[in-house]
Amino acid sequence: MSTSRRTLVIVGAGPRGTGLIERIAANAPELYDSSGAEGAEGPGDSGGLDIHLVDPHPPGAGRIWRAAQSPLLWMNSHAEDVTMFTDETVVMEGPVRPGPTLHEWAEIDGSTFADRQLQGSYLRWVHEQAVAALPPGVTVHHHPQRALRVSGPREGRQQVWLEGRPRPLLADLVVLALGHLDAELDADQLELAAYAREHDLVHLPPDFTADSDLSALAPGEPVLVRGFGLAFVDLMVLLTEGRGGRYDGDTYVPSGQEPVLYVGSRRGVPYHSKIGYEWSGERPPLPRFFGPAEVDAVLARPDGFDFRRDVWPLIEKELGFAHYHRLFGVHPERTSMAWPDFEEKYAACEPAEREILVASVVPDPADRLDLAALDHPLAGVTYASQEEFQDGLRAYVEGDLSRRHDPSNSPDLAVFLGLLSVYGQLIRLGDVGPWWHGFFSYLASGPPGPRLRQLLALSRAGIVRFVGADMAVAAEDGVFRASSATVPGVTVEARALVEARLPEPTVGRTVDPLLRDLHADGAVESPEGLLRVDRTDGRLLDRSGQPHPRRFALGPYTDVRTPGAFTRPRTGGPAFRQNDATARALLAFLRDLACRASV
Repeated sequence: MSTSRRTLVIVGAGPRGTGLIERIAANAPELYDSSGAEGAEGPGDSGGLDIHLVDPHPPGAGRIWRAAQSPLLWMNSHAEDVTMFTDETVVMEGPVRPGPTLHEWAEIDGSTFADRQLQGSYLRWVHEQAVAALPPGVTVHHHPQRALRVSGPREGRQQVWLEGRPRPLLADLVVLALGHLDAELDADQLELAAYAREHDLVHLPPDFTADSDLSALAPGEPVLVRGFGLAFVDLMVLLTEGRGGRYDGDTYVPSGQEPVLYVGSRRGVPYHSKIGYEWSGERPPLPRFFGPAEVDAVLARPDGFDFRRDVWPLIEKELGFAHYHRLFGVHPERTSMAWPDFEEKYAACEPAEREILVASVVPDPADRLDLAALDHPLAGVTYASQEEFQDGLRAYVEGDLSRRHDPSNSPDLAVFLGLLSVYGQLIRLGDVGPWWHGFFSYLASGPPGPRLRQLLALSRAGIVRFVGADMAVAAEDGVFRASSATVPGVTVEARALVEARLPEPTVGRTVDPLLRDLHADGAVESPEGLLRVDRTDGRLLDRSGQPHPRRFALGPYTDVRTPGAFTRPRTGGPAFRQNDATARALLAFLRDLACRASV
């Protein structure tokens, strides 16, 4: 039997590409015998394997975690909550290969919010370990270029065309692990950009803040900022400490180079602070009301499903279960019913009855989970003046910080675990629309507590001013104007507008030439513009719903996106589960291909 080398091309060498290589290394001993590359021939020899990584950025860190960015930018997770390695909580077919968390690897305190450069170093090390764990006969090649196009027949070798290279890479299989994408401006942003050019204004559209040119934002000048999530936090840091300001305890000492940031958003408040205490005791037994059986039932609906009608009620019940399991278990004195009795009644209740049940046995409203109030904290709230609103929102942020760092409110952490469990189940449903991802990020992926303390200091110093909920921006009379119903009748004028959010990961508007070409060639997008892939292994789907046998995709631009490419230890790691399934599909295909070629 003769052996030959097979070829896999992975486009994207950041955390997702690295995680895939780690899973290939873990599964290869079972699924792919590469010993034939070393000259041995015999039954089962699949031949050697060349893995080509295509990415203009260094492997491991990729674009987002690259070394060439400000050391002032942090991760938004504790170092102990960041891992690239599987554990026994990951439900997958492949073997568990444990490894150190970021804080164990870096030998730093687990509660540290590490800077992104350190995380990049961790990711580079993980990449090196993953490559070193590949069996003999598997070789990795890095191409520091952009991939422009993929061509080739469904049943034959693929051609991956690279920038500046006249001949393509030939591949038996191609995996897109592109990470976050830049996008063309939508109609509203194009209109604002044209208005800015016409009137000599500054307009910064959605972008990765670390990549934005902020030099046009002049010291002392007002800047409207639309978006109050993590992109805003980065912007705040780069325009304050990044311009020479400093903190003296809870006081901000300006450098004089800062603009004045007028910030608002749909909710009008920043994302909730990261929780600042450790879990102790029994974890809620999740999933309970939104698990595989419930997902199966949703998928079996003959007319399809509606997220709000068919899925959200199950999620509400699941998150409530996590919350009350913790409250009744740890703080029974704040309830008036035994947990087994409550659990039985809770399980049988419809939403309206559940609300009555909770009100009857949880006396303090602060101990009840109200997801609608969490999602719309300023709904129906108005202030008589801007100054009154500044005081009110500072009090809101201070209250959030206090609650999220107080273990007596540990049902909040139980809800966080519930959110992770829900996300792991939602992957099977595909694209459920943008609202869920935003809600998850707002509750579970907010900034470190110290960042919100800095926000308070900047507010007191007058560097940051709050606009309110449902911030509206008008381009008129040669300026940008912002207003909000939170402070009726008040308008803020500025000659600069920053859209502090990431570009939407839509395939139709991406500037990535490879994805645009695939889309034109028949790869299909979901109603929300995400690339449709097979939920079991990540194969690209065509317009007839058929999976492409040789093309795969993983990441936030697909309709099975996960909370992130790395995750908190012992929380099931949905991305790890996806990586494992895709790696096993790749190896099985390559093994079978080699067997057919040897006949």
